[in-house]
Amino acid sequence: MAGDRRTRRTRKALAAALVELVLERGFGALTVEDITERADVARATFYAHFKGKDDLFTCVTADLLERLAQRLEPVVADSAVGFTGKPLLEMLRHVADERDLYRVVLRGEGDGRPLQMFVDTCAAATAQEFKARADRNGVESRIDADLLARVWVGEQIAVLRWWAEDTSPLPAEEVVRMLLDLALHGRYWASGYAAPSQD
Repeated sequence: MAGDRRTRRTRKALAAALVELVLERGFGALTVEDITERADVARATFYAHFKGKDDLFTCVTADLLERLAQRLEPVVADSAVGFTGKPLLEMLRHVADERDLYRVVLRGEGDGRPLQMFVDTCAAATAQEFKARADRNGVESRIDADLLARVWVGEQIAVLRWWAEDTSPLPAEEVVRMLLDLALHGRYWASGYAAPSQD
């Protein structure tokens, strides 16, 4: 039990050191020595847990995705029919709780691999939910569910990155309200134009 606690503390310290240093210097400039020194962890201890800094970043991203999935599970179940905005609001709240980690992932640090992992995981989960939602409601998607999920997630990633980087972001609820309007009315309406004539 004490060993488990020590392992969790070590991994948490290394993850925090990684995020701090990436924000200060960028991932490419970092060495394992930089990370262990900042975390006050021996090199041998680092290598007992991770193969290198890329492996650490991958594990940190996987942990982030797991925590996000846990946060989203109840609100996704609550959004069985259509876009309620609840999952996106929960995502923004998660970004607020872990802003620095989201910044380093969404910037594409680490040759973009953690970002690709984030996008692929979110797109797969979203496509699965879109398909399940269509089945539950007896409807057929007009656009391939995998393509629709990629478009949806791509837009959300862009919004999340902008929101995470903004020093005084719009309130999460306001962002969700605007995106709900966009989802319901479309880009043409959102840009200020009147609905096209049906003549």
